[in-house]
Amino acid sequence: MTIRRKAPFPWLLILTWLVLLGAAVGGLLTGEFSVTFVGAGTFLLTLVPFWLAPRVGLNLPIGFVTAIAVFLCATLFLGELGDFYERYWWWDVVLHGGSAMAFGLVGALLMLMLVQGSQLKAAPLTVAFFAFCFAVTIGALWEIWEFTLDQVFGLNTQKSGLVDTMWDLIVDSIGALIGAGAGWAYLKGRGGGPLVRAMRAFIDKNRRLFGG
Repeated sequence: MTIRRKAPFPWLLILTWLVLLGAAVGGLLTGEFSVTFVGAGTFLLTLVPFWLAPRVGLNLPIGFVTAIAVFLCATLFLGELGDFYERYWWWDVVLHGGSAMAFGLVGALLMLMLVQGSQLKAAPLTVAFFAFCFAVTIGALWEIWEFTLDQVFGLNTQKSGLVDTMWDLIVDSIGALIGAGAGWAYLKGRGGGPLVRAMRAFIDKNRRLFGG
């Protein structure tokens, strides 16, 4: 099994690759090797889904791969190297909210896998609750990781400390609620938003994991 697609790579994925590779080459030419390292490293990370999917038996929709690549570019390259976290106050909010929504979807999918996708065994509210808890737990663990880095290595990943942590958790909870809501809407046969469509696309390509 692998990543299957009927159309060429999305322009957003191609643009992300061009930005990362362009930065890596530019850094090499100007002697800014940190730029080269981060650009090339981030680019290689965007290729991991293509390598990993066949080995774990998943068929990833190309939209999933694009979302992963854009997120990696936004957080590792633009966020850290481009200093977007400092330049734009809303950058961290967008990334926290977006990742929480994604983990909400992942939680819903995991729950459906556990029950083999049976809507009789997996009530929509049960799936949504599990998905919400899963996403919020990931967010909380991430805050613990940042706190550990700050305490052990003297970094400043949590910026204003408690205030920054609490706002991150609030945003994570809102994003998790949206992602979990998409799982609920899918099982109820409601809505055709991008999150529901993404969930449906993944399930359609991996029916054997969901009892189909």
